[in-house]
Amino acid sequence: MTPQFSRRAFVRYTSSGHILIRPGDDLDSIVDTMLATDYDEEFCLALEFDPVFIAALMKAGFLVMSTAFDDDEANQGSSNQSSLEYILLPKLHLVRSVLLFPELHIKRSLRPFLSRYELRVDSDFDYILERCVEVHDDAWLTAPLRQAIREIRALPWVPVRPISFGVYRDGILRAGEFGILAGRVYTSYSGYYDEDNAGAVQMVLTAKYLESLGMPFWDLGMPLDYKDALGARNIDPLQFVELFRNGQR
Repeated sequence: MTPQFSRRAFVRYTSSGHILIRPGDDLDSIVDTMLATDYDEEFCLALEFDPVFIAALMKAGFLVMSTAFDDDEANQGSSNQSSLEYILLPKLHLVRSVLLFPELHIKRSLRPFLSRYELRVDSDFDYILERCVEVHDDAWLTAPLRQAIREIRALPWVPVRPISFGVYRDGILRAGEFGILAGRVYTSYSGYYDEDNAGAVQMVLTAKYLESLGMPFWDLGMPLDYKDALGARNIDPLQFVELFRNGQR
């Protein structure tokens, strides 16, 4: 793909060199500008937790994260017990992990376990979301971001939908994940498992389900060894944006 560099946007930079994004910005043009200028940060910054704005960031291909910071200096002398503040971290990975479904690799040792589980789509979403936090903490999946994700689910007209996938054995949820569906592209956000093999089974069954819907690929976000073992490949931002935008058509 040759990015539409003619659509380069006016961008705001913070003193740290990060792009600051605001509601109303042309997000596709910001992405094009990042590609055209070889922006070497993975994160941009945003201050507004408006769910419609966050949905637009997701639709543009950002994996939206968040973080908290304790603004002690700004609150010195204040009687407030908490000085915790939050910001959004829209992320366009410098290296992105994607699974092209013909390249799905299922370990022979895992195959006997596949029939022992049932995949359920978009069941127990709130439980899966909170269980991910229990297992991995809320370092990036902060409370205001989780609330915005829930609100996005309640807005049927926004261009993305948070969904979950879970595998059940004997009717009990054993592993799950949630992510964002934008067009024909599903992006994983976080997942967990409560028993051995359940997490790997969930990923295989989810991959087969997404392929059955005719989706072109699965966006797995940050590269990790277990994703490589599944058959995922690591691509640069230019390749990812091409795949992602094709999946919106």
